[in-house]
Amino acid sequence: MQSAEEKLRAAGLRVTRPRLAVLAELANQPHADVETIASGVRVRLGTVSTQAIYDVVHALTRVGILRRVEPAGMRTLFEVETGDNHHHLVCRGCGVIVDIACATGQAPCLEADDDQNFRIDEAEVTFWGLCPACRVVSTETDNRMEQRR
Repeated sequence: MQSAEEKLRAAGLRVTRPRLAVLAELANQPHADVETIASGVRVRLGTVSTQAIYDVVHALTRVGILRRVEPAGMRTLFEVETGDNHHHLVCRGCGVIVDIACATGQAPCLEADDDQNFRIDEAEVTFWGLCPACRVVSTETDNRMEQRR
């Protein structure tokens, strides 16, 4: 597994403290928005502008080190792109996002009935539901509602 420094150099980017701090934050919080990343980077480095964090995130995304994750109705999140073909589970209750392996392992894992002459290289799959903790809360709420009837 490549170190953060090796990933940056392999992508043709200079190794800087802000870039390393962004990667460290995403190692701790695998699916984070820019504001969350910025807060963590500031703890590590002190004063860093939000624009500087956006610049780092966009540079890392452009070269494929980071990947944008955009679940419907949620802020744009970023994750370290590991090169694997994985999908996401999103909890409708608390918003937690979990990576899950693709059933086929290869991209694209789905095929369009009619590709409209596109060369498809990726399919993003997002599964939605309730995580175990929110399912417990949901069941308890449902039970209380039943008792009131």
